[in-house]
Amino acid sequence: MRFIKSVSSLHDQLKVENVRIVDCRFALTDPTHGKSAYYENHIPGAVFFDLEKDLSSHVSKHGGRHPLPSVSIFIKKLGEAGITQETTVVAYDDGEGAFAGRFWWLLSYLGHKDVYVLDGGYKAWKEADYEVTDTIPTYDYSEFVPFIKDEMLASYEHVKKGEGLLVDSRARERYLGLIEPLDARAGHIPGAINIEWTDGFENGLWKDLEAQKERFSNLDKTEEIIVYCGSGVTATPNILALKASGFKNVKLYAGSYSDWVSYDENPVETGENPKI
Repeated sequence: MRFIKSVSSLHDQLKVENVRIVDCRFALTDPTHGKSAYYENHIPGAVFFDLEKDLSSHVSKHGGRHPLPSVSIFIKKLGEAGITQETTVVAYDDGEGAFAGRFWWLLSYLGHKDVYVLDGGYKAWKEADYEVTDTIPTYDYSEFVPFIKDEMLASYEHVKKGEGLLVDSRARERYLGLIEPLDARAGHIPGAINIEWTDGFENGLWKDLEAQKERFSNLDKTEEIIVYCGSGVTATPNILALKASGFKNVKLYAGSYSDWVSYDENPVETGENPKI
């Protein structure tokens, strides 16, 4: 599937100079997990990008639990990793797809056209018995020149207008408002439909293209689609799968539900959407 790289394919490219591997492992229950795991061992040549320190900015009253990072700070980090617009980049996490998906979305948003997510993540790499290392690589600084694709991002104001189709990527129980472990109010943004991001995976791997297309078969490819989750992270696998399935006008509401409910006046809905 487009945007997805198999572990065998990456292994074949491991010694290629113009390929950069990015370790995005993270655990929401333990923010130190990813970096600790990286220092213990990682794919040879991989650099580490932390969800909260590198792929997000500081949390404030509005903007959600994982606001987008400053573009200038993020491209400086890319430069330190030796990443340019000409570098082939492969991101991985522990196999969840969401943390690597966040990196994939950010780099795509900056105009990069050759970035992938590793199928099965680090777990699949280890299961294939490929080499790992604890050596921390260093690279010469390279200037990353962004070409920001504003059409990939939906602002809070845009969502507030109620235009386009909202796709809620969270677990169904959260969408329905039956539980809410993280945010102030249970439910979903009015008008949203629910397509769980985890439905894009099977046995720890991304489903194939035909299966992804089937997931979105009821959607109109000519309509604007705005995808959100709790904080703009787990929405990204759905965006990747939508883009791979041929949907052109797909946007991320980066602040997502945590941003929406940070405004007390905003309504929420519970239960099923009549559109489904």
